Amino acid sequence: MILLLGASGYIGEAFAVELQRRKKVFLPLARAQLDYSRFDVLLDYLNAKQPAFVVNAAGYTGKPNVDACELDRAGTLAGNTLLPQTIAHACAAANIPWGHVSSGCIFSGAKISTNGDVRVEKDMTKPEFHALAEAKSPAILGFNEADPPNFSFRDQPCSFYSGTKALGEEAMTGLGQSYIWRLRIPFDEFDSKRNYLSKVQRYSKVYENVNSISHRADFVRACLDLWERRAPFGIYNVTNPGFVTTRHVVELIEKFLKPPRKFEFWRNDEEFYQVAAKTPRSNCVMDVSKLLAAGVKIRGVEEALEDSLKNWKPE
Repeated sequence: MILLLGASGYIGEAFAVELQRRKKVFLPLARAQLDYSRFDVLLDYLNAKQPAFVVNAAGYTGKPNVDACELDRAGTLAGNTLLPQTIAHACAAANIPWGHVSSGCIFSGAKISTNGDVRVEKDMTKPEFHALAEAKSPAILGFNEADPPNFSFRDQPCSFYSGTKALGEEAMTGLGQSYIWRLRIPFDEFDSKRNYLSKVQRYSKVYENVNSISHRADFVRACLDLWERRAPFGIYNVTNPGFVTTRHVVELIEKFLKPPRKFEFWRNDEEFYQVAAKTPRSNCVMDVSKLLAAGVKIRGVEEALEDSLKNWKPE
């Protein structure tokens, strides 16, 4: 039996669907049923139920976006740092392996390879970087699992949300048998307030940047594949291989959905942060070589985007 925490959330729902598709016996557990944020309560439950694996899809993302986390810092810290630490200790004490949904939002920018030298570029709005991104240049390299987070409390500025996610990874590292699965900007074919493609369509203006992103179903399949293949425990970046510019995403939306509007973009970062955002945003490129080397198959980002838009299901 697999124990699923956070089953009612956006990612938790996708785990439930995939576990059902695989005909796996699983138990969704809500905080209203059991306060699994308490170590003693969770440990007693684990010892009684003895699940083969635990999936933690619970966390605090802020609604409608991460700006809300700045207003509820206690809740954000509890959901993203203290909760995974508690689960890590309880699973270690019960000798039960588990997986935790983390975030790639603990990084900013990308790595650039020039004549054999690699440097980090945090500002991907620079014209020279954007030219590389538009050309899908192989000079753009993603952050890998060995790279320290550079959008965190230890490497500021960062959002409070990203800071707590990075701290959560720190808090559980080295405890028991665990996977840390890094998600980035989830999307799929189902219109939703949490879906990146839906958000882009509903923004009054669009913020142009470069990112790696994760198709929701592809993400949960890859996470479960890691467990089923008994891949080594540790951190895995789980995004669709490649990266996209926001402008390209808009072009695909226009091509497949033909929305009755003209998309406008914020002129620059200054205007975006003056009008539309209260806290810094993470924009980054992730390297999924470790995931692929583990034998996990996942579609490229272009294929996943086009498939989602071809099969778009309005809310």
